Amino acid sequence: MSRTNLPLTINDVSAFSRNLRRQLETAERIPGHVEMMNLLAKAGGYKNFQHLKSEQLPAPREQETATIDLKRVLNATRYFNLNGQLERWPKKYNQRILCLWVLWSRIPARETMNELELDERLILAHKFCDHTMLRRWMVDEKMLSRTPDGREYRRIETRPPLEAVELIKRITH
Repeated sequence: MSRTNLPLTINDVSAFSRNLRRQLETAERIPGHVEMMNLLAKAGGYKNFQHLKSEQLPAPREQETATIDLKRVLNATRYFNLNGQLERWPKKYNQRILCLWVLWSRIPARETMNELELDERLILAHKFCDHTMLRRWMVDEKMLSRTPDGREYRRIETRPPLEAVELIKRITH
């Protein structure tokens, strides 16, 4: 069974740390894997890990029936030239993410690349000369994974949002 990555955003690290420490102090033994996930979820303000999971993942049919915000997609197309290269970096976060999905779609699936190979692809994909920033954003947004030493990169296989799929279609055709 494949594992789905679930982000855990912590707004107040101090409160999170206090809550987790309090829970661990009352534990009689070192918690197992599932127990630890529940403790982390509780410290993050959720009832348990299942509650966290249900909040993060859309219902199975929710994504299929969601409507596409075409205005958002059309706004994002303005950042690309006729050759499909990213001309400039958007100011708005939601536009940046859509543009990154287009670049993500151009990285080969299930292929390990070194930093130079990835940089070559990113350099060809944009015009504003900051491939390192794009690489960092893609890692931070969980579109790419990298080894701790930064030598190997892989595209993380996940389903892009519907707006990103539509933008990819419009930019690549």
